[in-house]
Amino acid sequence: MHLLDSLRADHAEITAIRRDIHAHPELAFEEHRTAALVAERLEALGIETHRGVGQTGVVGVLRAGSSKRAIGLRADMDALPIQEKNDFAHHSRHAGRMHACGHDGHTAMLLGAAAQLAAKPDFDGTVYFLFQPAEEGEGGAPAMIADGLFERFPMDAVFGLHNWPGLPLGQIAVHHGSVMACADRFDIEVRGHGAHAAMPHQGVDPVLAGAALVQALQSVVSRNADPQDAAVLSVTQFHAGDAYNVIPDVARIGGTVRAFRPELRAQVEDAMQRVCAGIGAAFGANVNFEYRRGYPPTINSHAEADFCAQAAAEVCGKAHVLIDPKPSMGAEDFSYFLQEKPGCYIWLGNGPGEGGCTLHNPHYDFNDEAIPYGVAYWVRLAQRWLACG
Repeated sequence: MHLLDSLRADHAEITAIRRDIHAHPELAFEEHRTAALVAERLEALGIETHRGVGQTGVVGVLRAGSSKRAIGLRADMDALPIQEKNDFAHHSRHAGRMHACGHDGHTAMLLGAAAQLAAKPDFDGTVYFLFQPAEEGEGGAPAMIADGLFERFPMDAVFGLHNWPGLPLGQIAVHHGSVMACADRFDIEVRGHGAHAAMPHQGVDPVLAGAALVQALQSVVSRNADPQDAAVLSVTQFHAGDAYNVIPDVARIGGTVRAFRPELRAQVEDAMQRVCAGIGAAFGANVNFEYRRGYPPTINSHAEADFCAQAAAEVCGKAHVLIDPKPSMGAEDFSYFLQEKPGCYIWLGNGPGEGGCTLHNPHYDFNDEAIPYGVAYWVRLAQRWLACG
């Protein structure tokens, strides 16, 4: 706990940075102010700084000793298109934009860790501080990879974290294997033949076919996937017609698929294709099915998860490290980094009550009391990975 105690002196400064970022939220690939703030802080610490990685990403490079070992630590910077409903002093200054997921806290904590490690570089190797844009659905991680992230900054492993409302303050959760699901989307167009509602036999009703399709899609998971292998298929949109007495030509259906295993993800997609073809044939409608793969599942490597659990125990005590809780059906583009490098993505307790309401909520605020734990975790992780001697 000595490391935690030493960080409390910097708590007010890091909190001020976090609240400044919260007050000035920027959406995906628009994080110009935030990226400039990050780059200027890193440069002031004497850390080699690279701007514009993956459009608006920033990478800091801190070297010590002579080892070629290197570790990557990642924080996301973007906000969400949500109208904030908080009235505290650091509320969003921009209508329709809000840090409702805690990326302001993630960015501030990694800056705090950079300051600690730069002030006392008691490690042997290189720490890469990865400030990533556009996590919220726009794919900032693959943008950084496409921009040569791992070629320009060769690291042995990469690590991430996310604050987790509901997990008590001072606790850290570590998963071996799956921690977050994939996030895929689908659109289905059911094209029939319009008719007068009083004379349905003269047309092909896409609403009826669509309703049957929605029902049939519920069997994709319940009757195709192993009951112990989690997946979710949710139909969230059904649009058809605009008159009471007209059977329309077209019905449109949309939704999302979540799964933890790539194999199950493919199995669900194939089953949906078969269901769409079958319903189209049964009702005489033309069914067009489009499946778009989004973020892949976030899957930690076991050795790195063990390593993170050990580092976390040194920060908050072994009793406060939660091993392999239920993973989340939410998604995270840190998954792309983990497809390229071994690593681990952990959850940091954000606590209940103020600062602990659910993510993507207009009343959410990152819990500043979690800052010392996050900074200490990053510092200890880097020190352990790049241990001298």
